Amino acid sequence: MTMTSTFAPKITQKHLLSLKDYSTEEILDLLSLAAELKKPENKYTPLLQNKVLGMIFEKSSTRTRVSFEAGMLQLGGHAMYLSTRDIQMGRGETIADTARVLSGYLDGIMIRTFEQATVQELADNSSIPVINGLTDDFHPCQVLADLLTIQEQFGSLQGKKMAYIGDGNNMANSLMIGAAKVGMDITVAAPAAYAPKPEMVALAKEFAKETGSNIHITADPVEAVTGADVIYTDVWASMGQEQEALERLERFKNFQVNEELVQHANPNYIFMHCLPAHREEEVTTGVLEGAHSVVFQEAENRLHAQKALLVALLNN
Repeated sequence: MTMTSTFAPKITQKHLLSLKDYSTEEILDLLSLAAELKKPENKYTPLLQNKVLGMIFEKSSTRTRVSFEAGMLQLGGHAMYLSTRDIQMGRGETIADTARVLSGYLDGIMIRTFEQATVQELADNSSIPVINGLTDDFHPCQVLADLLTIQEQFGSLQGKKMAYIGDGNNMANSLMIGAAKVGMDITVAAPAAYAPKPEMVALAKEFAKETGSNIHITADPVEAVTGADVIYTDVWASMGQEQEALERLERFKNFQVNEELVQHANPNYIFMHCLPAHREEEVTTGVLEGAHSVVFQEAENRLHAQKALLVALLNN
């Protein structure tokens, strides 16, 4: 099937390892395509007919697996689940060898793993597109869905203020980069020992110079939320940090997004969470289920944003 210009974003990238590699125009182009593919009449547009996506999982998943698999099906292609417990990469075959073998079978690879270096090595040795479905450093697919959701809610991204409350993890890193790329201001509020790595903050600030956005780090949740259009949080202990859960509960207890904290935001603020949520820990049920919450719209948008990404990369 030949794509019309409506379904052909101008993307120069071969892979998606992090949004740091994408220009503002490329990100906005992907969001525009995602909005088109979200329209009911375009749900089953076969833009990837007979294409096959391999999905490597070292970390378990709900949203990533289901949204990529459903997205490929709706686009006329097929997605293949590859657990590292089942493939030879999990038994000692090198990442480079795996990349070269899979390049002969598939049209693209999505991988959800721990080390960013794993994704990078896979891409370096692959002749087909590689998509970062999550690493300990970045979660770019989630941020594409987040930006799509914010754009739907406010009509634009430029100049909007986001407050991220909690752990300076892969979500904080990716949100800082994504916000900087599209001209949003973002303040990350985290305990000092859990703030984003200085090199990640410096990277986001470099991108912010091009768009005029502001990147700010604080240990004060009220300061972060004051005047915010978007309040965002994530779990306090991510996969692989379960042994730290009790300690983190104590360290983060003053960083809960609750009914008192959100009073400092703009009256029409939206609440976002990448899910899964630990209710009554990082967020109260009242906020998560409240009138300002868009978390399930945000979760659905993983499907639409990733469909746009798949079309852009697998047809590039």
